[in-house]
Amino acid sequence: MTLCNLDGKRILLTQANDFMGPSLNAILQACGATVIADQRDFLDPKAPAQAIKEAGELDVLLLNLGVPAPSTAASEVEDEEWGLLFRHMVDPLPRFARAVLPGMIARQKGKILLMGSASALRGMKRASSYSAARGAQLAWIQAVGAEVASKGIQVNAIAQNFVDNPTYFPDDIQANPAFQARLQREVPLGRLVSAEEDASFAAYLCSDAANCFVGQVFPVCGGWSH
Repeated sequence: MTLCNLDGKRILLTQANDFMGPSLNAILQACGATVIADQRDFLDPKAPAQAIKEAGELDVLLLNLGVPAPSTAASEVEDEEWGLLFRHMVDPLPRFARAVLPGMIARQKGKILLMGSASALRGMKRASSYSAARGAQLAWIQAVGAEVASKGIQVNAIAQNFVDNPTYFPDDIQANPAFQARLQREVPLGRLVSAEEDASFAAYLCSDAANCFVGQVFPVCGGWSH
């Protein structure tokens, strides 16, 4: 595997123990980055600003925000489920922007990369609350990306699905023959994208080689979203 160069880059990685966090941490460090691996959740409205303050000057804010996806019929989604997903995955976004963007704007450089979901790009049964929260994330990325591009800041997202990670595809699910049949039926790639493949692409987007991307949403899902 060819690794990109992140020498000298300081990257704050959120939820470093969850979702894509462990794989991202390993690949980013292998590329030469200094990774500040934050393990808290961000339900506390003050947590994003505190995380940025503790991390110090950053080259990249890598927003790895994920919670297990409910499987609730649209007619049965309660306010608590809806609100919890938005509190975990959407509400922290403007709080992070207020905390990190002024410094990046002053330096005229920086990146924000969100690890999002392709569930916002293709309809999924029994996923209305989760897909709505993930869709809000991607809309935010596109708007903020367009807003700050002229200030030397790149804001982008990976919209993933069928990527090997313990939050959404734990070992017991992968071992289920019905799931393997679903992979063959729904995913043109015919397998899960490996965690290393996904994290390596994220590392590229964190690098100076990716300075031309503005408010982009990159599907990483083995062709599932087409």
